[in-house]
Amino acid sequence: MTTDSKAVLVDSSGWIAAIGTGPKAPDFQRHIAGSEPLVMPTIVLYEVLKKLLLTAEKSVADRFVSHALRQTVVPLDDLLAQQAAEISIRHQLPMADAIIYATARAHSAEVVTSDTHFQGLPGVTLI
Repeated sequence: MTTDSKAVLVDSSGWIAAIGTGPKAPDFQRHIAGSEPLVMPTIVLYEVLKKLLLTAEKSVADRFVSHALRQTVVPLDDLLAQQAAEISIRHQLPMADAIIYATARAHSAEVVTSDTHFQGLPGVTLI
């Protein structure tokens, strides 16, 4: 991995799609398996793990957590919470999306998502 690689933040919708077999799975899998460093906000870890624990076998959830914890895990701290609140108001994003976007901005990461809440924002790839 080179220091020039732009980081990628795949949001919860992307991880769920990548783990599944739907038509968007290959596009998200390409970003997750790519050479760019992955940023993992703790809120994405929470959302995806909760979904998997409710809908998939525990082994699938365990594999996700194992992979997620090998990435750059970013907890929500006071500074990030303040930035997310401002972003939420400015871009009319729900709380989780604002935290995800603030985390991406703080780590110079591209958000990769299928969530249309992010549509039109800079630094977002919508799949």
